[in-house]
Amino acid sequence: MNIKEQIINILRQDARISNERIAVMLDTTANEVEKLIEELEDEGIIIGYTAITNDEKLDKNFVCALIDVKVSPQVSCGYDGVAANIAAYREVSSVYLMSGGYDLSVTIKGKNLREVAMFVTERLAPLDGVISTTTHFILHRYKEKDKMFTRDTDERGLVSP
Repeated sequence: MNIKEQIINILRQDARISNERIAVMLDTTANEVEKLIEELEDEGIIIGYTAITNDEKLDKNFVCALIDVKVSPQVSCGYDGVAANIAAYREVSSVYLMSGGYDLSVTIKGKNLREVAMFVTERLAPLDGVISTTTHFILHRYKEKDKMFTRDTDERGLVSP
């Protein structure tokens, strides 16, 4: 594994780690690490840094849904045009071209079930090229981007003696 790949692996685990710490881990200098990270960014390999958040702890009504979308590829741009139109919505956090029984997998976030339902029925389903949608609501996240989520104990489920 080359040094750029090692830096990427380190940043995937902790994007806040300092260049100095990475340099110690890889037996190089902080200036070299900084230069290599800039190269990775310029090459479009590193496209951003983000925090993994437990949105359910921020808002108990928060909803995340995975939507399977069947589309009719557009003559001039195939799946890309439809995917770009879907990705432009602020509610959409990811769009993937898939193999199998549907074409696109779309992840959206909303304040509640109704907001997600309204997005699907009023904005997503009517788009040119969209043939059908199937919505799956995430009930609980156990792991995301290599990070485990803890589950709070629901006192209602406990039986006292």
